[in-house]
Amino acid sequence: MHANMNRNASSKQQGSPTSLHRIARLRPLAALMVCMFAAPAVLAENLQQIYQLAATKDPEIRQQRARYNATHTNIDLGRSALLPQVSATGSFTRNANGPVTDSTGTGRQFDIGNGYYSKNYGLSLTQALVNFQAWYQFKSYKLSDESATLQLAAQEQQLIIKVAKGYFDVLRSQANLTSFDAQEAANKQLLENAQERFDVGLNTVTDVYSAQAAFDSVSVGKLREQNNLNQRKEALQAIVGQPVDDLSQLNPNFPIAPVEPASMQSWVDLAKEQNLTIRIAALDRDAKEQDVKAAKARAWPTLSLNTTLNWSKDGTTNFTVIPSQAFETAGVALRFSMPLFTGGQLSATTHQANFNFDASKEGLTKSERDNIQATRNAYRSAETDVKAVAASARSVISAQSSYESTQVGAEVGTRNIVEVLQAQQLLFQAQRDYSNSRFDYVIDTLTLKQATGVLSPQDITELNQWLNQ
Repeated sequence: MHANMNRNASSKQQGSPTSLHRIARLRPLAALMVCMFAAPAVLAENLQQIYQLAATKDPEIRQQRARYNATHTNIDLGRSALLPQVSATGSFTRNANGPVTDSTGTGRQFDIGNGYYSKNYGLSLTQALVNFQAWYQFKSYKLSDESATLQLAAQEQQLIIKVAKGYFDVLRSQANLTSFDAQEAANKQLLENAQERFDVGLNTVTDVYSAQAAFDSVSVGKLREQNNLNQRKEALQAIVGQPVDDLSQLNPNFPIAPVEPASMQSWVDLAKEQNLTIRIAALDRDAKEQDVKAAKARAWPTLSLNTTLNWSKDGTTNFTVIPSQAFETAGVALRFSMPLFTGGQLSATTHQANFNFDASKEGLTKSERDNIQATRNAYRSAETDVKAVAASARSVISAQSSYESTQVGAEVGTRNIVEVLQAQQLLFQAQRDYSNSRFDYVIDTLTLKQATGVLSPQDITELNQWLNQ
């Protein structure tokens, strides 16, 4: 009896098991509502700001812009072969001539100082009249320039995906870490409660060990998620070139709705027309076709117009007979040229161009097939996400009810702490699944738009409106 009195006194001092159970039961849901959906206390950077930083500082997009500018110069290179070629020449020479010996044959008479100056200036103009090889090459360059423009646009779309994924990956880890914090706090409370009940003889040591194991497991999960958060922040920092710590959170009222149009084939048909990768592959095929024509045209005749104008004048010395005079010459010519034998170079060049053309056609076929697959998968993922968000929301409600009923059962002695821990684990996992499914929906809908070629910065602007500022 004395022992029971001490136990009752200890129980009153440390709090009754029933009150402790009630506190532990209320904490998980409260932590979820307060931490996962609360607006940030300070002004945070939003998705629009992060994207604007990335558009100017991301090294990949800057590299692609430089490549576009380099490719764009091919237009001028190709055009130059079709435009007039004008060149100027000039020379100013000191000349000397005369006998080596004097009249007696004993002394040297030749001296550079007895020389004279000669001047020569020339101007020439060449205009290609018939040059099919240069014409087809110019057309190939124009198609390559269009391809480079689309490649830059594709890289800009990829930047949108990369920024959005990096941004929401950080939010994903933050939400998961918040959930782990709340779960750790709830497990700690259960561990303390189990220890208190063990101390007063109401629990076995097995309950304490179970609570301790659950607490340690959550701590490990929290450490791993913290590492994920740090790595994802580093990845986002590498895109924008500066640290990113506080990000605006996704509004809990963000609409999760089926994509429109609600037909997979409609998205596939749109992708066939708009997808940038397919259009780039088609332009590459057309450019390679022009390269084939250019290679064949190297064996064809060329005709050019050549005009020249030269002026020259030589000085006089003691040994010149004819006085110094200036001469002018001018000429206009039509120049015809046709290669007859090049050691097999022309045929080899043509074969090479044909093989490249065949490869580009297969590349286009592959791009079309890959895009059909990617579009269908993206559509399925977006559809699945809508259902997953709804199912996860129901799962949170069910898990919360299960956890609360398990807690009540533990209070009346019909459930043990292991069942409470299991119900608690299911609740927090359901919360994380719900949060992650919302982020999956955001990324997958953007990916679907990228697959169809309609993704644009406007999507970032519209999405940014659903972030808590």
